[in-house]
Amino acid sequence: MKTRSNTTARSQRKLNYAYGLILFLLALTGFAQMPIFKRYYIADIPGLGWLAEFYTTHFLHYLGAAAILAIAAYFAAEFFLVTRKYRRLSASGGVRAAILLGIIVSGILLVIRNTFFVPFSPQVVIVLLLAHLGLTMAFLLVLLYCRLAGKPWTVPRHEEAQS
Repeated sequence: MKTRSNTTARSQRKLNYAYGLILFLLALTGFAQMPIFKRYYIADIPGLGWLAEFYTTHFLHYLGAAAILAIAAYFAAEFFLVTRKYRRLSASGGVRAAILLGIIVSGILLVIRNTFFVPFSPQVVIVLLLAHLGLTMAFLLVLLYCRLAGKPWTVPRHEEAQS
């Protein structure tokens, strides 16, 4: 007989797995939009030719971005509506959330520029692109550190319950 906690834990694992796959897709398609895969002949490897096609990687990047926005919204809503009562963001969770928010904001501004043809100055576009890329690199490095060090996003609220 399945209990609610087993079903919830299984759903959480599936969502975490999807989160990791989507992050991989976003990193891959984001770097593919720069011509590095074609330039360094990675796209010549059988099955990887699609990495050199800008519109394909662009579409997949937007699709992955929509998915990561949905997952981020779900986790944020769950945290603020349910989990916040008995858990708080850890220091590493706060850093990851702040960096992810920066990636999302810079990404949304770039989508607005690309989709709605809002005229940003060339300097603003360069700052947005470098911020998006830099924050992405920082996020991936922080994720790697947190994964290797076993740093969780949230920790129990034991300290506040005792005071």
